[in-house]
Amino acid sequence: MLINKKYISVKVNDEKLKSRNKGLAILLEMSNYLATSLTIKGLFEGALFRVLEHFDLEAGRIYLLNGTGQYLYLVAHHGMEPHGLERVSINEGFSGKAARTKSFIAQHVSDLEDRKRSVLLSDKGLNIVLCVPLITMDRVRGVMNLATSKDIQLDQGKIDLLTTIGNQIAVAADNARLYADLDAKIGALREKKDMIKFFAYSVSHDLKSPAVGLYALTKRLNEKYVHILDEKGKENCRQILRTAEQMVALVEKLNGYIVAREAPLNFERIMVKEITRAIRDEFSERLKQHQVRWSEPDYLPEIVADRLALLSVFRNLVDNALKYGGKELSEIKIGYGENGNHHVFFINDDGIGIKVKDSKKVFDLFQRNETSMGTAGSGLGLAIVKEISKRHQGRIWLDTAVGKGTKFCISISKDLEPTAQIAASLT
Repeated sequence: MLINKKYISVKVNDEKLKSRNKGLAILLEMSNYLATSLTIKGLFEGALFRVLEHFDLEAGRIYLLNGTGQYLYLVAHHGMEPHGLERVSINEGFSGKAARTKSFIAQHVSDLEDRKRSVLLSDKGLNIVLCVPLITMDRVRGVMNLATSKDIQLDQGKIDLLTTIGNQIAVAADNARLYADLDAKIGALREKKDMIKFFAYSVSHDLKSPAVGLYALTKRLNEKYVHILDEKGKENCRQILRTAEQMVALVEKLNGYIVAREAPLNFERIMVKEITRAIRDEFSERLKQHQVRWSEPDYLPEIVADRLALLSVFRNLVDNALKYGGKELSEIKIGYGENGNHHVFFINDDGIGIKVKDSKKVFDLFQRNETSMGTAGSGLGLAIVKEISKRHQGRIWLDTAVGKGTKFCISISKDLEPTAQIAASLT
């Protein structure tokens, strides 16, 4: 065909295809239909209707094989009441035979072995029955029974066409089952997520009030009655205060983690210098106390981010450095770079450092490594930073190539747009 032409261009036209090749047309129509329908009931009823219409047949049923392969159960019917035929044994009748032998079967109603069935169909004026196995990946998924009162001319081409349609329906049945299973699993995951979220909110809110109350009462007890307590009582009082403080801090961190994951973000243009200045001022007393130098570049960019979230990122990372840097800590250094479509910020300290084996798990919930032993903390700070980075289309990682100390890197997408700008574009 291409001998005398450089190329062939034929515009796809469904109507012309139907007039040229009716067999391919029904396959195309069936393929398009099965690709759009996801509910099992709608899927099979629509498929059966199209087969009956195309082949000019009057009645039909579609059965699927059950999980154990012992029987066929009805999923769609048209043109004949299925009373008493809702379930068919794999060893029963020509439906079972077609499924067992993976064979297309066509038969006159008068020749059916089941005389009751033969009389029933004859009384309805039906003359010929066909059974098409629904096969995919060499496995039978079910059968499609068809019936007509007219004589029907069957040739190999028509049988092949019906068999191919049977394969299409079998594939669609598998996809529908997979979709239903996936939908059920997603529903179960949503339910679990909602339950976990409810639990987290309950813990973070309901626990906060008694924790704060315990701390306040113990503090008052310590202030008013410390003079009449012996050393054991004073130590017990101090221990209760420390425990209550830890409970309040944990609740605050839980709230911070929930906010990092769930709270709506308000993206705006931010001068990062303003963020680092606020963090430096916030930690100024602790920096002086530990004699730690603060270092940052002269230039830090303007970016689009959530201001409170970005403050939380720097606050958690600087707090980590001060808490776990150890006696060797003498400097906390802020850095900036770019990586394709991302801004990249570095928070580097020259403290005790984190072992390579701990470099990934430190971002998990409630994870604390060896260097944090004996230091108060919740194990939530880096998990909060991880969630914030993800919601800014970036990530956080630990640079294990650094010679001494710890270097955290966090990336933030350059493609983020201010929330107000997005809202305006939608109105």
